[in-house]
Parts: sequence; structure tokens; C-alpha cells
Amino acid sequence: MHDLRPIRRPVRLAVVPPSRGALGRAVLTCVAFIMLALFAAPLMAAETAPASVLRLRGDVTARGDTLNLGDLVEGAPAELAARPVFRAPGLGAVGTIQTRRILDAAFALGLGGIETGGRVQVSVQRAARRVGPPEIEAALKRTLETAYGLDPKAHTVRLDGETLLLAPLDLDGPAAAVDVTYDPRTRRVAGLVVLGERQASLRVSGVAIETREVAVLTRSLSRGEAVTATDLTVERRPREAVAADALGTPSLVVGQVAQRPVGAGAVLRSGDVAPPDLVARGDGVTIVFETAGVSLAIRGTANESGRLGASVTVTNTASKKVLQAVVVGPGRVSVGPAPQPVRQASADVAQPLN
Repeated sequence: MHDLRPIRRPVRLAVVPPSRGALGRAVLTCVAFIMLALFAAPLMAAETAPASVLRLRGDVTARGDTLNLGDLVEGAPAELAARPVFRAPGLGAVGTIQTRRILDAAFALGLGGIETGGRVQVSVQRAARRVGPPEIEAALKRTLETAYGLDPKAHTVRLDGETLLLAPLDLDGPAAAVDVTYDPRTRRVAGLVVLGERQASLRVSGVAIETREVAVLTRSLSRGEAVTATDLTVERRPREAVAADALGTPSLVVGQVAQRPVGAGAVLRSGDVAPPDLVARGDGVTIVFETAGVSLAIRGTANESGRLGASVTVTNTASKKVLQAVVVGPGRVSVGPAPQPVRQASADVAQPLN
């Protein structure tokens, strides 16, 4: 016989739909969780983020009279970075600060854990504006021009000794010379060079030297070699140090020929160069004769060399007669009343400029 199993009929479960109130509460709960997550995430990140690393800086440049904590410690909090802790060196000077002193100053402000990188000391340089001889000379020359009428282009001021004015960086205006005195007999100059409203000043002295422009060779020339524009440069030299016949107009020298060897760096003088010969001895020339209404041209031979305007003798090829003529162009001479013969031309035509 088999055991009988009881018959079990499935029971249907009653499904009750949620009410509107329940749905509303569920939605509000989800929104609350989302808002909490949005606001709490940054706070949690801030709590877990590591604090900024504090490091001792290397060499420091000070731009003012004091050094702040932020100048020496990288990553210092903003409220402490602006706190002055040390005096800066003098203008343009360099000093050092021991690392332990920096750490002690930071600790006194409640700041610790500074990485030193093994540094024993920190080098500090004070930034400064440097007013050197060129700027000082320019200031003196401006005042000498207005007060004494000296041409700044024709004068230079040779200062006594090493002259340097150190000033704060914020004094960025031009230097001025005040209380300037000048003795025309000795040419001595003295004055006070200032920046701003005399916020920085330096008393200076020197000698005003009159100069002039001269033509200086940039390379050596051999006799008979023509001068080109690239062979010359213009410099200002003390007037008393150059010869009176020194040439000062390069444009008049270009194309002339060296009359003797001249070394590079030499100041050209009137006898060093001369215009090139337009007629050479033994060359054939054209002899022209011109008067009012009459113009003749015959062939001849030059008996001597000559440059433009020079008086030379020539031989008429046909008559063999020797004539006195004036060089008027390349291979061309003139006889007759015009033009009148002139002496042999020289470099004197290139007069020096003051």
C-alpha cells in the first residue's frame, strides 16, 4: 500500500498596490540620499586630502627691505606667507641665512614640518637698479648742455674712479644731474646724480673732453689700394689726441687711393690717401681745346701721371709738340684758356669735420 499524501491546494496571494503616500516617501528618501552624497563628497575629500608640502626655498632674491616667510618657505599658508621674518641685505649685496634660524622663525609662527632638502643655509641677493657710467655721463651731459651750452655730441665726460649708483627697483625713471658745476679752464665737472625725488643719489666728478669724428680704417691698406666704404668706420676721439689734418668725412675718402701703407685702426690723415690718377704716364689721351664757339679734339700721349684737376704735360701725336694741359677726366686733358691749370690735387679736398 502506498502512503497517501495530503492534497494541498495552492493559495493565491493577494497583491496590494502601494499607496501614493508610500511612493512619495520613497522618492523623497532617494532625493535626500543623492543630495547628501553630493554635499558630503567634497567635505570628505577635503578631510582626506594631504596637506600642502612645506619646502625651504633655494637661493632667494629680495626685492624689498625685508624677507617674508613666503619668500623663504614654499607652500606657506597665505595668512603666514606675508609675515616679515628677516631683514634683506643692502642694495646689490648678497647674504646668507642659516637654515635653523628659518625653521625657528617658522616654528614661532606655528609652522613646522618644513623639508630642508639638506640645505644648511639659504643665499639671499638684494635686487637693485644699477646706474652705471653711461647713464651717469648722459645725465651730466644733458645738464652741461642746458646750463653751460656744451654740445653733448661733441663732448664726453670721463668720470673719476669706479662709478656706480645702486637704487631700489621701483625707481625706474631716468637719472638726472643736479648741482652741476663746470670749470671751462680745467674742464672739471662735478655734480649729484639722483633718481626720483633724490631718493637715491651719488656725487660724481670728472673731466669734460671735447671730441671730433674721425675716419678709422677697419683693415690695413697697401700703397695704391683704393679705399671702399667697408674699409672705414667713424669714431669719436678726443680732439687733442688726433692730428689737425685727420679726415672726418668717410664719403669723401671712398674711392681714393692709399699713398703709403696704412694699418688697421689708424685714423686717416690727408696725406694717407689721394684721388686716383685719371691719366697715367705713357698712356694715350684725348687733348681737347675749347673756346667760345670752337671745340677741337686731337690725340696725344701723357708725359706724366695726374689725377682730376692736375696740371700735366702731354705730347701732340701729330705735331710732336709738348703742351701743358689739365686733367678733366679719365684719359682726357684740356688745353687752352679754360679750365685754368691747377696744382696737383691731394686728399686735402676731404676736409675734416669737427
